[in-house]
Amino acid sequence: MITEILPEVNQITDEGLRSKVIAVWEEAMAFRGWTPEILQSIPFTLLAENVKITFIEHVRTVCKMCIACDKVLTEAYGDRKTKVNRDNLIAGALLADVGKLLEFEIVDDQAVKSDFGKKLRHPFSGVGLAFKHSVPPEVLHVIACHSKEGDGEKLSPETIIFHHADFIDFELVK
Repeated sequence: MITEILPEVNQITDEGLRSKVIAVWEEAMAFRGWTPEILQSIPFTLLAENVKITFIEHVRTVCKMCIACDKVLTEAYGDRKTKVNRDNLIAGALLADVGKLLEFEIVDDQAVKSDFGKKLRHPFSGVGLAFKHSVPPEVLHVIACHSKEGDGEKLSPETIIFHHADFIDFELVK
């Protein structure tokens, strides 16, 4: 099911990492009984009004932007490019917002911030879920530092790419 709603997971060449990303998503979806249909209908953020971009659209779009950015940098700079682990980049992009499945809940057919989410934002819960499934620290770094929680931290190349792609999508909606 995860490969159907997030086909980009198939671009992770490391089978072990791909399996871990899928396992994290499966657990996060089971937490509140999220279905693909609901995830494809709820807004990706609660920080703006009238958001027309869905959660799954956002996750997939930002992941695709990350892959495209890495490809452009490779084409432009070749061996001079800063090394980017594309598997970790894709895994981080697919997992950065998975904690929103704990942060959000549906009340009266509307996505709202849950009591859990009022105490822990999605970077924290996402790292917790991913850590539980032995996701490598390089990917945990993307999840942990992709938003304001990463302010002041030394960011990896994968986190820098994801952070900017994520904020392009967010700022255009906001």
